[in-house]
Amino acid sequence: MREKLKIGIIFGGKSVEHEVSIVSAKGVMAVIDREKFDVIPIGVTKEGRWLSPEDSIRLLNGERIDNDGLNLLVVGSNHFKGLIEIDDPSAADSGKRSDKDNRRHINRKNRTLIMDVVFPLIHGAYGEDGKLQGMLELAGIPYVGAGPLSSALGMDKDLMKKLFTLNGIPVAEHRVIYWHEWKNDKDTAAESSVAHLGIPLFVKPANTGSSVGIIKVKEKGKVMPAIENAFGYDNKVILERAIDAREIECSVLGNETPMASIPGEVIPCNEFYDYRAKYIDDRSELIIPASLSEEQVAIVQDLSIRAFRTLECSGMARVDLFLERGTGKFYVNELNTIPGFTPISMYPKLWEASGISYTELITRLIDLGLQRHRLTSRLKTSYSP
Repeated sequence: MREKLKIGIIFGGKSVEHEVSIVSAKGVMAVIDREKFDVIPIGVTKEGRWLSPEDSIRLLNGERIDNDGLNLLVVGSNHFKGLIEIDDPSAADSGKRSDKDNRRHINRKNRTLIMDVVFPLIHGAYGEDGKLQGMLELAGIPYVGAGPLSSALGMDKDLMKKLFTLNGIPVAEHRVIYWHEWKNDKDTAAESSVAHLGIPLFVKPANTGSSVGIIKVKEKGKVMPAIENAFGYDNKVILERAIDAREIECSVLGNETPMASIPGEVIPCNEFYDYRAKYIDDRSELIIPASLSEEQVAIVQDLSIRAFRTLECSGMARVDLFLERGTGKFYVNELNTIPGFTPISMYPKLWEASGISYTELITRLIDLGLQRHRLTSRLKTSYSP
């Protein structure tokens, strides 16, 4: 019998989506094939502390984390010998510790976690934006999902839309305001965007997920407060023309030859699918499959795969689209490189409806992560002319 692979599941993080990430981690851990994989939970606190598996389970269970919990984490790979080390700042203050505390600290420092593959489930900043992926690349550890560049592009709604436009993928009309522009001349920055886009419009931080910081503005006088709110989450803000549209979602799976799921439709309980509608209020409806013609399904799947390839993604992504009422035109809203894995998340639900169970989906994603790593590992790292 083949030895079980050790799967590190990293969740939590310094992100406004910290709580959503915890629910996603619970979802994956509940369905992963335990006959094939040993699971090592690795929680990251909102302060950025990396926790031991024991403290990580406490974080999953909503328990209080001991301040003296493991903050030095050495991560290795049986096959690829990667290494990550996060220093414990408390180690320098050993004068305040008893001998017993110091011994415990030393024992913890010598502890090493060996993992074959990492499954990143930190949504948003520091997890979905390429930073975590870059660290894993440096460590030589295989991981599930997109690489650093694709992750960063998928997180930045501005750069994502620019690339989509260059590749003929339709996106909603929008304008970008940078923090320095806003700070120097708020009136001009706001008025020029409103004059071009009209009202209503959406105001969005460029680099958040789960609809955090997004406001739909229906009165000109509320544009500036909405922009101020968005700048609380990012230094770049997008103003986007509001489209009267149905919200369609499609899941993508694969590396070089990705495939698309059947599409689903979100009918939000609020005016749009905001954070409350996604995670707090249970009145939103997820319609699977979406009520679309065969031609419309083909368009959704084609646009989703094109978006996936445009950002050179790997493993997984959920593509969110608008179907404009009246014109029947599709627009790609965004692509998410670490989609939700909560019990109500569309990504696994769409694959279940397409014939791939939640458990099988996790297995396939792990296999795709290993495949991608093998492809990267074949490249030369030395040059002799």
